[in-house]
Amino acid sequence: MEFVLKNFDGKTRVGAIKTPRGTIQTPTFMPVGTLGTVKAMSPDELKEMGAEIMLCNTHHLYLRPGHEIIHQLGGLHKFINWSGPILTDSGGFQVFSLSPLRRIFENGVEFRSHIDGSIHFISPEAAMEMQAMLGSDIAMAFDECVPYPAEYEYVAKSLCLTTKWAGRCKKWFIDHGASVVSKQALFGIIQGGMHKDLRERSLEELMKIGFDGYAVGGLSVGEPKEEMHEIIGFIGPLMPVGYPKYLMGVCDLVDVLVAVENGFDMFDCVMPTRNARNGTLFTSRGRVSIKKTEFKADPSPLDPDCDCYTCKNYSKAYLRHLFLAKEILAMRLNTIHNLYFYLNFFKKMRGAIEGKTFSQFKKRWEGILCRVSSIEY
Repeated sequence: MEFVLKNFDGKTRVGAIKTPRGTIQTPTFMPVGTLGTVKAMSPDELKEMGAEIMLCNTHHLYLRPGHEIIHQLGGLHKFINWSGPILTDSGGFQVFSLSPLRRIFENGVEFRSHIDGSIHFISPEAAMEMQAMLGSDIAMAFDECVPYPAEYEYVAKSLCLTTKWAGRCKKWFIDHGASVVSKQALFGIIQGGMHKDLRERSLEELMKIGFDGYAVGGLSVGEPKEEMHEIIGFIGPLMPVGYPKYLMGVCDLVDVLVAVENGFDMFDCVMPTRNARNGTLFTSRGRVSIKKTEFKADPSPLDPDCDCYTCKNYSKAYLRHLFLAKEILAMRLNTIHNLYFYLNFFKKMRGAIEGKTFSQFKKRWEGILCRVSSIEY
C-alpha cells in the first residue's frame, strides 16, 4: 500500500491510497458491508455511484459463514464479487458491543455468539489469521474498545492490553507476511477513551511498533459530541502526516467535517444505510423524514439538486407510499439515495480542499446538516 498526499488546506488534506486492487481518493467514505453486503445494494451499484472501497466485518464473517469457507471459495473479493479494495475490522468493537457475556484475558477475548449462544475465543493472532484468510487489502489490529463512561484506571489498564495485542498482531503479520499477506496493509488502532494523555500515549506506543496506517477507535460510544470533537481535535494533528488517518465508526457528516478539518482521511459507519431503512433521508436542504403526512401528495423529487437514480425517477409521494406500505423497494430506493448523497458529499469536500475553500464548505454544510424535518424514528 502507498499513501500519497496531493494537497493541503490548513490541516485538511487530499490524498490517495494506492492498493493492488485500486486507488482510493481521500478523504473517503467506506460503505459498510457487515456480512459481505451493503444492505439493499449490489457491488455493481456501489461502483457506479463512486464507492472505491468497502468495509467488511471479520467478527460477523467468522461466525457466519466462517472465514475458512470464504477462503476455500477464493477469498472475500471473489465471494462477494467486489474487485475493489476491502478493509476488514478486527472484531474488537463487535465483541464489545454485541456480546452480553465476554471475558477479557491477557491472551485474548472469550465471548458468546449473538447468533446461537456458542462460546468462542479470539486472540490477536487469530484475528490476524482470519483477516489474512479473508484476503482483505487493509487489516486492522485487534484491540479492546472501552465503554463510555469509564474510570481512568480501567482505560489505562485496557490501553496496556491493546498495545500488547497490537505488538502481537504486528509480529504475526511479519512472521506470516511472505506466504499469506504479502499484499495486505495493517493499521493500528489508537485507544484511550476520553483521556488525552492516554490517547497520546497510545499513539506513541503504536508508532514505535510501526503500522501502515493509524486509526482512532473508541469514539461514538455514547459520549457527548463536545467530548468527541475535543478528542478528534487533539489526536488528529498529533498523528503522523505521511500515513492514512482513519476515524472508525464516526460518520455523522457534522462530525466528519470536524474530523477532516483535523486531518482525518478515512471514515465508515452504517448511518446512511440504517437511516435509509428507517425512512430518514439526507438531502442538500437538510434531513427529511419521508413518513411525514405533508409528502402524501407531493410530486416533487426528494432532492432537486441530486441526480441519483431515486431523485431522477421518483416523487416524495411515491417514496412515502412505498415506505408506509413496507415495500422492499422503499429500502432500495432510500439506500441508493443516502449512499449517493454521502459519496457525493465526500467528492465535493475533496474538491473544496483542492480549491482551498474548505472553511467555506464546512460553514455552509454545517448549517444545512443541522436542519431536521421533524424526524420520526
